[in-house]
Amino acid sequence: MKRRDFSLAAISAATVAGFPLAAQAQGPAAAKPVEGKDYLSLDKRVPTDVGTGKIEVLEFFWYSCPHCNAFEPTLAEWVKKLPKDVVFKRVPVAFRDDFVPQQRLFYALEALNLLGSLHAKVFAAIHVERQNLTQGPAIIDWVVKQGVDKDKFVEQFNSFSATTKASRAKQLQTAYQVEGVPAMGVGGRYYTDGSLAKNMGRVLPVVAPRRAQLRRRRRRGAGPPAAAGAGKFPQNLGRPHRCAESRAPA
Repeated sequence: MKRRDFSLAAISAATVAGFPLAAQAQGPAAAKPVEGKDYLSLDKRVPTDVGTGKIEVLEFFWYSCPHCNAFEPTLAEWVKKLPKDVVFKRVPVAFRDDFVPQQRLFYALEALNLLGSLHAKVFAAIHVERQNLTQGPAIIDWVVKQGVDKDKFVEQFNSFSATTKASRAKQLQTAYQVEGVPAMGVGGRYYTDGSLAKNMGRVLPVVAPRRAQLRRRRRRGAGPPAAAGAGKFPQNLGRPHRCAESRAPA
């Protein structure tokens, strides 16, 4: 089983030392990103759900993934500084059916406007407190302990809206060819992750120039088609791999 080129321990150590992940992209590692090596242009453009003049940036994640947990603090700070024309969205993946309860958790919290207060706490409950939040009953019990009205949460957790949004998330996951998390998608055209960018410290610096590319294309009125084969993963690199549970089955 292939794994990513960096370890969770290294990430945690850098964070504790006050050395932001993004800082790892400085120096020689900050070379201009190369298409097909550091990021991919998708062969087929993915429709976005943002208005004219906006750029959609997606993070694909799974609450139970330790690498997503390690990446979250840096990502959250990065999101606060995004330009006004960027619309950031988190997309919970489902590589297996047993991922779906956590998708529903995310979308129920979103519907109740509780992501701001509870999103990071879900990660902490799983990775710090070691709680098992993989099944509906345990998820509901945990949410209620956070002071959330049980009936309101259960209504959203089991709602048609949560089902629809989870289905849409799976479609985006497939369209971007996501096989491991965390991963990033930009404007329906570009994809990158820790395996491609070499480490998660380089992922966000790789994303920023892709936004600039989309702005230039927007000013020209339309962008050129994706380069032939650009959406294919290099054979010598392999698809993004994270922890054993947080990647798609072969």
